[in-house]
Amino acid sequence: MSPASKPAYQPYIPAESKLREFTARSLIVGTLLGIIFGASSLYLTLRVGLTVSASIPVAVISIALFRIWTLIGGKDATILEHNLAQTAGSAGESIAFGVGVTMPAILILGFDLEVSRVLLVAVLGGLLGILMMIPLRRALIVQQHGELKYPEGTACAEVLKSGASAESRAAADPSHTRGVSLSAISAATIFAGFGLGLLYKTANVAFKLWKDVPEKVFGAPLKGGSISAEISPEMVGVGYIIGPRISGIMAAGGVLSYLVLIPLIKFFGQNLSDALAPGTKLISEMSPNDIRGAYILYIGAGAVAAGGLISLLRSLPTIWSGIKHSVADVSMARSAGPVSRVRTERDLPLRFVVIGILVLLTAITLAPPLHMKLLGAILIVLLGFLFVTVSSRLTGEIGSSSNPVSGMTIATLLLTCLAFLAVGWTGKAYYVTALSVGAIVCIACSNGGTTSQDLKTGFLVGGTPSRQQIAILIGAFASAVVLGPILLTLNQASTTYIDAMEVAPSLRVPVDKLAGLPKEHLVGPQARNDHQEYFAWHEPDPASGGARKFLLDATGKPVWLVDPGINGTFAKRPDGSEVRKYDAPKALLVSYIIKGILDRKLPWELVMLGVLIALVLELSGISSLAFAVGVYLPVSVSMGIFAGGMVRWWVDRQDRPRHVNAGLTPEQIAAEGDKSPGVLMASGYIAGGAIAGIVIAIFSGGFETADRLIGEWAAKSNPFFGGANADLLSLIPFAILLGLLALAARGRILRAK
Repeated sequence: MSPASKPAYQPYIPAESKLREFTARSLIVGTLLGIIFGASSLYLTLRVGLTVSASIPVAVISIALFRIWTLIGGKDATILEHNLAQTAGSAGESIAFGVGVTMPAILILGFDLEVSRVLLVAVLGGLLGILMMIPLRRALIVQQHGELKYPEGTACAEVLKSGASAESRAAADPSHTRGVSLSAISAATIFAGFGLGLLYKTANVAFKLWKDVPEKVFGAPLKGGSISAEISPEMVGVGYIIGPRISGIMAAGGVLSYLVLIPLIKFFGQNLSDALAPGTKLISEMSPNDIRGAYILYIGAGAVAAGGLISLLRSLPTIWSGIKHSVADVSMARSAGPVSRVRTERDLPLRFVVIGILVLLTAITLAPPLHMKLLGAILIVLLGFLFVTVSSRLTGEIGSSSNPVSGMTIATLLLTCLAFLAVGWTGKAYYVTALSVGAIVCIACSNGGTTSQDLKTGFLVGGTPSRQQIAILIGAFASAVVLGPILLTLNQASTTYIDAMEVAPSLRVPVDKLAGLPKEHLVGPQARNDHQEYFAWHEPDPASGGARKFLLDATGKPVWLVDPGINGTFAKRPDGSEVRKYDAPKALLVSYIIKGILDRKLPWELVMLGVLIALVLELSGISSLAFAVGVYLPVSVSMGIFAGGMVRWWVDRQDRPRHVNAGLTPEQIAAEGDKSPGVLMASGYIAGGAIAGIVIAIFSGGFETADRLIGEWAAKSNPFFGGANADLLSLIPFAILLGLLALAARGRILRAK
């Protein structure tokens, strides 16, 4: 049946119905929830390189908040208001992913993480992706309804229908009405998960009531090997949502690093009398984490890079198919004739879209922090529109979770760097230009896919497209403005300053080179004891191909090595206090692509070992990217995620007979899983744990004395933190956390009567 002959779809709320939709309260609620989930997604991206969709949690929380509002005399929201709220709230997660994947690479490349640069990339990329997707709505959402499934968008529509108010159900198309309403239990599940995650993380990290990373270091015959787990709610939530297979593959990568590669390096290098480059001290004196920092990081980075490229190559047939269909979609949309003025068919005017895109591209070209050239702007136009259209279509075919945004980012960086190489732009000055192109396109295609999911939800429930498009533009702008400062704050709170004489005793910078260098003070907790102003100097690091940042005094003598909070290597400050770094694995991949092509300065021997590990996995029939991320990340992170995956495995096994007896197809089972109590509880764990982590990081510098006193008390008097059996005892609260998730997923708690 041709698109023209298809009967018109009748949404849940008919086009002629007039319900409240674009209201201040729905926009404010959605935008605030988008900022919260965007912040938690950014935290998650920096930790493990993953995010989870925020649309369904935002929709459920919106329904719950307005139900609470009715209890104090307010008026319940309509289904269209809830749809607008989830639309405005969904943008934060997709922007956070693009920002977390790309912008930390600037630190690895030897530049400062400037708030202006992050803000510009987030705002311009986010808005550009939305505007580029709008002209495709009729072709993708309307004319291919029934062919493009948009699984997350469809599941979110079902949540909104189930939670429709009495007013909305009265206005609904009779053929779509249902006798089921969203129980308060679903909302209570998310809130309970959020509260548990927040309290658990606060008690665990801020008050040190139990160890947050229990660890076992082995002796002979596995000398140097260790196993640990970050027993945090956000890791458990991620593991539950991504499932047992992916979490198991990630854990396997961590096992290879910590129980195979590190013991091997220890075994063969423990008798060396000199430091083995790129390490700077004897292997016999290295702890497992020292060996990881000196050698395994490069092996893991090579595996991540190879896994990303292989993922791209495997996605090429899908991407090519998406390109062909997208060209046809654009032609179809152009030949569709005048746009209907029916409420459910009103998009933002094409003139507004074109002018908006031109304004954004002008800002991209002229903004000094982006170091943009005309060639870079042209690449953004071509690759941006190409990958936004591909992303929007692929999201409809395979869903947001399987949409290869990372692969499209890799393709953008490869094409950009090769174009720069062809015109002779190979110096360090072009690092920022290449990264800006890749970051804007990454955020644009990520947000384009999210926008298409939201518009599909609106299409199913009967929303007004133009109002949704305005809502997601506002939500994206608000989230982008907030995410930049959060990224910088997290980096500064975990930045450590190391005595420069320990790492570069012979470094001296001539006084005549100090003129014109930027000046800065220390930031974070160490700034309390050092108020001096220093010259900032970036020194090339031959081992990594990047640059290390030093703070110099007026004579050119280095005083401090600045080790950033993101992808830094020093986990302890000079006073011995521990610092939790953010590994940002995909940002490292981005930096390696840029450095590898433009300057070709990498520790290639170790990188190639990682590449070959990824190839071995692919030849074994296992997707290498998840494994490679496990190799790169600390094993504690992988094991925390694995624990959540095992809970999901047990729950799915218990639910399988019920699904089979109900005759559900695999697609229906997957849709049910997207809105199941376990996923809602896990989403709450992620948001609560991540928000607690962000708040603790932000306030760590202001409560240094309290943190030190709590740490001293915990080490001496708390057996769950500093006793001989602390590693074992700390698993008790973690087991309770896992058990509550399992019970919630099975409906054993918060059960409807």
